[in-house]
Amino acid sequence: MPKLQGFEFWKTTLKGARYIVAPMVDQSELAWRLLSRRHGAQLCYTPMLHAQVFVRDANYRRENLYNEACPEDRPLIAQFCANDPEVFVQAALLAQDYCDAIDLNLGCPQMIAKRGHYGAFLQEEWDLLHKMISMANEKISVPITCKIRVFPEIDKTVKYAKMLEEAGCQLLTVHGRTKEQKGALTGVASWEHIKAVRKAVGIPMFANGNIQYLSDVHQCIEETGVEGVMIAEGNLHNPALFEGRSPPVWEIAEEYLEVVHQHPCSLSYVRAHLFKLWHHTLQIHQELREELAKVKTIAGMAQVSQELKKRCQEELANQVEGEKPAGGLLFPHWICQPYVRPGPKDVQCENGKSTALAKSVCVKRALEVTEGSSEFLSKNKQKKKARNPNKNFNLEQKPKYIKCEQCGNPKGNKCVFSLCRGCCKKKSYKEMADCPGHGLLFKTKYEKSLKWNSGLAEGQVNGERREDTATERDRSEGDLVA
Repeated sequence: MPKLQGFEFWKTTLKGARYIVAPMVDQSELAWRLLSRRHGAQLCYTPMLHAQVFVRDANYRRENLYNEACPEDRPLIAQFCANDPEVFVQAALLAQDYCDAIDLNLGCPQMIAKRGHYGAFLQEEWDLLHKMISMANEKISVPITCKIRVFPEIDKTVKYAKMLEEAGCQLLTVHGRTKEQKGALTGVASWEHIKAVRKAVGIPMFANGNIQYLSDVHQCIEETGVEGVMIAEGNLHNPALFEGRSPPVWEIAEEYLEVVHQHPCSLSYVRAHLFKLWHHTLQIHQELREELAKVKTIAGMAQVSQELKKRCQEELANQVEGEKPAGGLLFPHWICQPYVRPGPKDVQCENGKSTALAKSVCVKRALEVTEGSSEFLSKNKQKKKARNPNKNFNLEQKPKYIKCEQCGNPKGNKCVFSLCRGCCKKKSYKEMADCPGHGLLFKTKYEKSLKWNSGLAEGQVNGERREDTATERDRSEGDLVA
């Protein structure tokens, strides 16, 4: 059967999907995808898979794709990050029988993507991307799709999209934010960029960004002309978004835990989903937030969720009619609703004027240390403190280490050269010296080897002398016999 392309692929294989759940690392696992499909999602992606690891590690393939094969979980697109055409093609060949298309991640803006040289940090390397997509399009049996972020310039974004289409991309998802728009600087996605790309390319397109309710989905399709809309964070806070519903959180949480019971997954995935679903409620019931963070079993998480449900229902029973929800929320905190990421905080410049953090990204946060109190510690430090109550974060009370004379790392306390182990090892080897403090005995071992070699040589000489003596004795005995 010939490989379907473009709109034919979207209409036939993807069944004209308009409501799409995005690929989300550690969040779009099988259980969550099945839950999303129950509530209106028509197409799902796997979490981003690392192509190089997928090729070399059979366990990684089984755990992240093969073991999750499920008839109810189709259509499904497997997403990979890669920066090598050969590796990408190998990974795609290994995955093609378990999905309906292969997606190349060109949209991840996180620091790990920068270090690994993939995602949105490949968007300037057009020759490499063209080669990756064209090779994969030629060699694998399912279509190739791409998910990208935009450039600040609309014209450049359009040229970028057209290049991907020319290389063989059969479906394009455009996230209307630049790679710099993340975290506190996320901001608003540009539908103007998406609309311009939609007009320029001749393949199906999905839009991503600014979706909080079903009305946003319809508005996006109408304004940009795309075939479908992909959601990520909106789905995590309300999986029923595509149904146009905002159900009680406990209803979704209980249903998700039932699906997890049928399709087990990592405990960390379940915990992360419950944190997202109960986000607004956990701002009020902080002690249960800590409890949810510590529990080690699915059953324990279900108990915490039940306790949250109980408290919410008590509040519901005592709710005064007409009372507005606290915290500036549109609905009471126990209702599934979007999380609006706070913008950058204002900071004071030297001239006294207020400016956004976006213009002051170089300003570091003050050290969060207060003696005898964990109230001012960051959440990460509080977790470390809970594991080790004796841990001290006050830099003034920490022991001062003498620095290595060469590299600045702490030196060994007993090092004869006053160096760290790495520098000491190099110096000891070069000078054929010993450093008992670091357990480095190059000189001693060298001297032993010399003695051993000299002893071996002396033994060989003595052996030769004994052989000569024996030969002379044999000759003399032979003469006597003669």
